[in-house]
Amino acid sequence: MLTGTRQRVVRALGGADRARAVLVLGAVLGLDGADKGTVSAMAGPLKDAFDVGNIEIGLLATVVSLVGAACTIPVGVLTDRVNRARLLACSTALWATATALSALAPSYLWLLISRAALGAVTATAGPTVASLVGDYFPVRDRARMYGAVLGGELVGTGLGFAVSGMVGSALGWRYAFWWLVVPGALLTWAVARLPEPVRGGQGHLRTTPENSRRGRSARYRAEDDASAVERNPAALAARSRGVEPDENLVLRDDPRSLPLWRAVGHILRVRTNLVLIVASALGYFFFAGLRSFATLFATHQYGVSTSVAGTLVLVVGLGALVGVLLGGRVADRLLDRDRVNARVLVPTVCLLALPVPAAPAFHSTSLLVALPLLIGATALLGAANPPLDAARLDIIHPSLWGRAEGVRTMLRTLGEAAAPTLFGWVSARVFAGDDGLQYTLLLFLLPLIVAGLLGLVALRTYPRDVATAAASARAVTREGH
Repeated sequence: MLTGTRQRVVRALGGADRARAVLVLGAVLGLDGADKGTVSAMAGPLKDAFDVGNIEIGLLATVVSLVGAACTIPVGVLTDRVNRARLLACSTALWATATALSALAPSYLWLLISRAALGAVTATAGPTVASLVGDYFPVRDRARMYGAVLGGELVGTGLGFAVSGMVGSALGWRYAFWWLVVPGALLTWAVARLPEPVRGGQGHLRTTPENSRRGRSARYRAEDDASAVERNPAALAARSRGVEPDENLVLRDDPRSLPLWRAVGHILRVRTNLVLIVASALGYFFFAGLRSFATLFATHQYGVSTSVAGTLVLVVGLGALVGVLLGGRVADRLLDRDRVNARVLVPTVCLLALPVPAAPAFHSTSLLVALPLLIGATALLGAANPPLDAARLDIIHPSLWGRAEGVRTMLRTLGEAAAPTLFGWVSARVFAGDDGLQYTLLLFLLPLIVAGLLGLVALRTYPRDVATAAASARAVTREGH
């Protein structure tokens, strides 16, 4: 039965090579999620061990995001120029080392400093994973495959809550960090064995017998930048509607040779990209705050133990996992039906609808009432991300993917950095009292509504920016680059 299930999953992902790439890249994102889930699950024991409050617990997550924000643009430059698999492997090794140092922390300051090193994996994962996804998988399947990769982050977060919660309750908070070191070390080995695809290929994984015997079965058939971008269903749909590119944004010089300031300037001038970056950052801002205090909120609001709260978070996280798997699939199917802005439409609808189940779930004290509502809310939140990530690749030249994702990750991580501390401060100082976290979560549903309204703007600008990216690819090719 397990063999049959495995074969169905492999077929659904398009073959063994694509399944392996999805698994490894998803696991990289899962590391970051597992770590942050562990901090949330161990919030109570850490407060007792170091005699700190909600603000200090929020700072443990904030420092990771701040370091990541500082490193993402330099990492984006490296992503566009060096071997991405090796870069990712080095980052993963650092993550395992920093996690071990966290487990050894004799003081809160030690724990805070050791966690700062974890920002490296946050910085590297965003630009590098985005660039590899763009080159590993065909453009037509991009949102769906991105959803499968992002599922790894949610699985990691769920494991961080559930496993770390159980381990920490039984053995102490240090062991909740120690158990993460082993999968971190194994993943470093797996990432180092990923092949490096040809840049801008947006290619197709295929298996050759000789490579299979060596255990390195992936071979990449790169496609020309221009022809690959032209085959983007969104670009084809835009052309069929007569959408003209913005000539002021069409690139004619080789994007790889652009100075950093010019590259960043171009990335931020793409209106849809800027709007989607802000919308995505607002979504991650809310998720980061919720993740940091989920266990504390569940234990107080629903009257359950820490270990049970961790399990509940895992159950609710299954809703988000279903969301990321379905969101990309729905967007790609709508795109196949010639809906040019499908990859913006799906997340816009999800973000605007999310407060409907979330608000009563946060207000209720009945777990029986709140649980299905929370599952629905997290499914909507999860469904928004894969199409958003795929849409950003659609509107940027492939040779700028690393730097573009570096800019996006920097702004996203600044939001994530602010969220835990801000959630903690608002709950402790603005809504002081037993229901502080409840009112804080309700208040911060407002940024999600703003994100959805920004999506309405992107619905209008996205087709033209897709046409501009296609025109840039053609222009650079004509110049002989």
